[in-house]
Amino acid sequence: MTLSQVGTAEAADADPPAPAPPAAERSRRTSRAAVGGILAALLALTALSLSVGAGEVGPGRVLDYLLDTDGARADSRLALVVGDLRLPRTLTALLVGAALGVAGAQLQSVTRNPLAETGLLGVNAGASLGVVLGIAVLGVQTSYGYLAFAFGGAVLASGLVLAIAGSRGGGSPMRLVLGGSAVGATFGGLTGVLIVNSPEAYDRYRVWVLGSLAGVEGWTTLRQLAPVLGVGFLVALLTTRPLSALALGDDLARGLGHRPGAVRASVALAVTLLTASAVALAGPISFLGLLAGFLARAAAGPKVGRLTLLAGLVGATVLTGADVLARVVARPFEAPVSVIVALIGAPTLIAIVRSRRTAALGLTDTAPAETSGRHGHPEEQPPRPDLVVRRGALSVLLPRRSALAALGLAAVLLAAVVVSAHAGQSELGLGRTFQAVFGYGERLDVLLVQKFRLGRIVAGLAAGAALGLAGCLTQTLARNRLATPELLGVNDGATAAVLISVTASGAFGAWWAGPVGALVAVAVVTLVSGGLGARGYRVLVVGLAMSALASAVIQVAMARRSLSSASSLYVWTSGSLNGRDYEVATPVLIGLAVLVPLALVVARRLAVLRFDDNVASSLGVDPGRVRLACLLLAVALAGLAVGVCGPVGFVALAAPVVAGRLAGPARVPVVGSALVGAVLIVLADTLGRVLISGVEIPVGIVTTVLGGPFLLWVLLGRKGNPA
Repeated sequence: MTLSQVGTAEAADADPPAPAPPAAERSRRTSRAAVGGILAALLALTALSLSVGAGEVGPGRVLDYLLDTDGARADSRLALVVGDLRLPRTLTALLVGAALGVAGAQLQSVTRNPLAETGLLGVNAGASLGVVLGIAVLGVQTSYGYLAFAFGGAVLASGLVLAIAGSRGGGSPMRLVLGGSAVGATFGGLTGVLIVNSPEAYDRYRVWVLGSLAGVEGWTTLRQLAPVLGVGFLVALLTTRPLSALALGDDLARGLGHRPGAVRASVALAVTLLTASAVALAGPISFLGLLAGFLARAAAGPKVGRLTLLAGLVGATVLTGADVLARVVARPFEAPVSVIVALIGAPTLIAIVRSRRTAALGLTDTAPAETSGRHGHPEEQPPRPDLVVRRGALSVLLPRRSALAALGLAAVLLAAVVVSAHAGQSELGLGRTFQAVFGYGERLDVLLVQKFRLGRIVAGLAAGAALGLAGCLTQTLARNRLATPELLGVNDGATAAVLISVTASGAFGAWWAGPVGALVAVAVVTLVSGGLGARGYRVLVVGLAMSALASAVIQVAMARRSLSSASSLYVWTSGSLNGRDYEVATPVLIGLAVLVPLALVVARRLAVLRFDDNVASSLGVDPGRVRLACLLLAVALAGLAVGVCGPVGFVALAAPVVAGRLAGPARVPVVGSALVGAVLIVLADTLGRVLISGVEIPVGIVTTVLGGPFLLWVLLGRKGNPA
């Protein structure tokens, strides 16, 4: 059954039964078998959850307590272990898993994207910000306080997303996703600001963010959020039929008496209530909504009612099983349940894009072409004639608009360098700064400017240029302005490599650890996804899965380190230029000197791939080789940048967009992207040094905080075009 048949199937439920076609009958049988199998597994895991844990109470005594055999409930020790610990924890796992499963299925249905995940509405980021605010500002230390602030932050984030998505366009699926990404990024950056300035807040946050059911003791917290969960389940139930009509398209849905905007708002409300309650009870658990929705769709088909029911059962089953494993795999300690879920969810996401049913599930191997107003339609603004520079027998063809844009960006970059060299916590006049740059003036001024500030600026220029160029190549390769090297696993692979080098050497990792980790990560992603060729979309999706898995492992590694070591490493993993100098920047500058000319050569051929592989082949361009060269260049550049300043977000996304606006749509803005990336890094680093007196905010946190509004401006700001 396809999505276009959903509304017809729903409407047929009210008619007298008719002989079902063989395909429909097989679908029903498959759904019933899937429900039966999931229920059997759920009952078995529930019994196992009640029988496993602290207290050395076996299944027999648990059964005695449940049946109150021979007055077993009068046994205080048995009542504590089973009644106050295992029963509330098991029921919480069932409800939280079901909530995330139902929320995932609803979100996938309303966005018509089987890769949609509950974190898209910014719920996890809002909950994290709420918890950190409670810890750092109000000194909250109780689990009830965490619950209240997590729920409040999650609701606030989702409310902002709904306001953004509904401001124009009636809350379209694209606006929901992009609004959630932007709000999540901004809230995540604000969380980083608070954590960097509060070691105590970071110490508690790094444990909470892993997700766990170990804090469920007694019935108090579950009783407080049970009404909210109930309302969320009820709203989700009431939206199943309108969602089926919405799958036919907004116009047909209106003809059937539904209001698409109100339906999407209701779904967002249900997802918010369910996910916020789940995060408040168990912490942010990624991938579970995605996993449950996909497995349910594969078993039950796209009919929203069956899909939602089965997704809830799958979510409850997976989380209960993961919680049981969390209690037994690392005894006497508990493993983070989110890591176990990620170990299940990442391979499942990979299976989605490798499955033969990819097209039926709404995925394709080719990335969607960019459609974003004037930038996506070169024919609307024909480029002005190029400039021809001649000297004797030599001549160079320069694109007029691109050349002017590059000159303007170079002037802006020079101004940014001057401002960065002048700004800082110490008072240093502009005249003294210029003197110190050229080695004149007081000795301390020369030492401060040349040794510390200029070395840091050069490192930032190199890293920013590398990130901007890597983003330009990746976006052009994928034909999607949301594509960045981060989706290829570059950031997390490089971060993991640096953490490994730290563990092995006992000191901070060498600059080369980042590029090596990035290359290894991309090699694994490419092999797992089945290669490049026409699989650019598949490579990006597999990279997303591998990044999530690596991120969970990194969080565990950080949680197990001492507080002082973890705090310093957290600053680097947020993206920081603190302590960076000429020695670190030199390898990147050498790499840029080699890779930028290669990128210019590749860009000429990459521009042809904007149209179609057949057109490119007819023009003498080998699409496979160009994609491979482009991918290797992007990974090498991004890996060098991560080795210098850590994983800095949004620069690789923003730099090509700004450069493309300035240079026009006719060219791949290679040089402009590098210049914009350098400007963004230098200005963000300067802002992080002077924004709060006596405190330095890492450059990656600054770019993340500012990146959310930028994403909204670029992607949602044009009239009538949410993309």
